[in-house]
Amino acid sequence: MGPLVARLGRVGQRLRHADRARPWVLDTAVVVLVVLLFCLPDVLHAVGVIGADDDDGPRRFRVAFTRLPLAGMLTLQAGLVLPLLWRRRAPAVALGAVTLVFVLQWALGAALRADVALFVALYSLALHGRLRQLPWACAAAAGALSLVAVRVSAAVSVWDALFFLLSTATAALALGLAIRIRRAQLAGLRDRAARLEVERDQRGRLAVAAERARVAREMHDIVGHNLSVIITLADAGAYASAAAPERGAEALHLIGDTGRQALGELRRVLGVLREADGAATGPELSPQPGLTDIDALCEGVRAAGLEVVYRTVGDIEALDSGVQLTVYRIVQEALTNTLKHAGAGARANLAIVVEDTRLTITVQDSGPPAPAGRPRTANEEGHGLVGMRERAALFGGHVSASPAGTGWTVHADLDLTPRDGVR
Repeated sequence: MGPLVARLGRVGQRLRHADRARPWVLDTAVVVLVVLLFCLPDVLHAVGVIGADDDDGPRRFRVAFTRLPLAGMLTLQAGLVLPLLWRRRAPAVALGAVTLVFVLQWALGAALRADVALFVALYSLALHGRLRQLPWACAAAAGALSLVAVRVSAAVSVWDALFFLLSTATAALALGLAIRIRRAQLAGLRDRAARLEVERDQRGRLAVAAERARVAREMHDIVGHNLSVIITLADAGAYASAAAPERGAEALHLIGDTGRQALGELRRVLGVLREADGAATGPELSPQPGLTDIDALCEGVRAAGLEVVYRTVGDIEALDSGVQLTVYRIVQEALTNTLKHAGAGARANLAIVVEDTRLTITVQDSGPPAPAGRPRTANEEGHGLVGMRERAALFGGHVSASPAGTGWTVHADLDLTPRDGVR
């Protein structure tokens, strides 16, 4: 049963596509079908190919109708059937034309099988026309059918005839409205599916953009920090190579260690962009850095010539990994900016304080050791400060940077309040 239904569904879909491409084909087919089933028998009776109506049926029913000449019959049949060609494009006009011919025919006292065109036109108006046209269309059809009931009253009770005719008209209207409602429901479902697909694509693009922004922040923090350390070490090694070659060699070793550390962190960040194929061919990826790695971070900065004093207050080990990564990146960026602007020989005080549901980070530097150092201005806000603020905003916090004496102070405040009951 399932394959048959699926096959019928595909056939119906192909027919709908063909109808949208050539709508006149279906309209012509309906007219041809009505002619063959309802017009042709009357014509054959008129020309004597089939026995005349007078040969069968009760006499009181036979004398109730007027026999039309062949030309008049063909004219009335054409007036009833041909307007059906416009039953979908102009259903109200088609119904009006059919009703006029129908009333004219029954005013002459003639009965034709082609009268079924009135019910087809009613069905088409209910399916394709404007709903506000239905009341007057129903009234016109009821009036025309009442005329039929009066004309056949010699053979059938008026009320019986009205019941039969109005029931048939109601069935045609109900069928058209039912199909119209069903099509509207299917169109609504298709529209909803299309909108859901668009929303899904939009959510996917937003997720990709958010992931790109996250990776960009990580890359900036990793590359910016380690390059600043490498540049400072290289400058110090070049200066010390002539006076103390062993200091130059030490600087080169530190540059190598810093470069390898940066390469490892880059591999970890870029690893999330690779599709997992199940094969253990990729590099070993270390966990994301946390607060325990800040000591190593400070050692690397000290090796570049920046004196760092690091202290903590509160239970920092109880913080979750997301908070620890955010704190690490903010500290890394702040120390990188200090190393970049204050240079080697400066002093930086780093403090991480956890109190209840608040975590504060303070990085205060002494500024350039030499008066010739170029002072920083409040307008020097690059991607680093923007990245710190974005990271802090994820935890309902903020970051500020302002001059303090000859140096600068970076202050970050994070909210550790659990969200939705989960920290």
